[in-house]
Amino acid sequence: VQLQASGGGLVQPGGSLSLSCASATPGFNFDDYDIGWFCQAPGKEREGVACFNEAGVTTYVAASVKGRFTVSRDSAKNAVFLQMNSLKYEDSAVYYCATIAHPTYCRANYIHSLGQGTLVTVSS
Repeated sequence: VQLQASGGGLVQPGGSLSLSCASATPGFNFDDYDIGWFCQAPGKEREGVACFNEAGVTTYVAASVKGRFTVSRDSAKNAVFLQMNSLKYEDSAVYYCATIAHPTYCRANYIHSLGQGTLVTVSS
């Protein structure tokens, strides 16, 4: 499965970004998979940001982003999104979307297919 995250960039603290994830794999449908958003900052391990299950129910949101980040899915567009608000310096990282197992845990070791990431830099 080929996944591609996009929408990253440079943003000031307190700003917002909306990340998208699409697939170039013929026949792939986000509605059929548990999906997660993960991030990896330099020198750190990849960690779960937010995950949702096949039914579209959000199953996990990292404490560090709760109340600021929201995941969603658009079946008509066959895409998933990560809305990032009130961004902080510490949110800077490469963000990835992935198909996953065990969405309740949203852990990197449960990733099935990891997409290409998009860089988010929060800086003044």
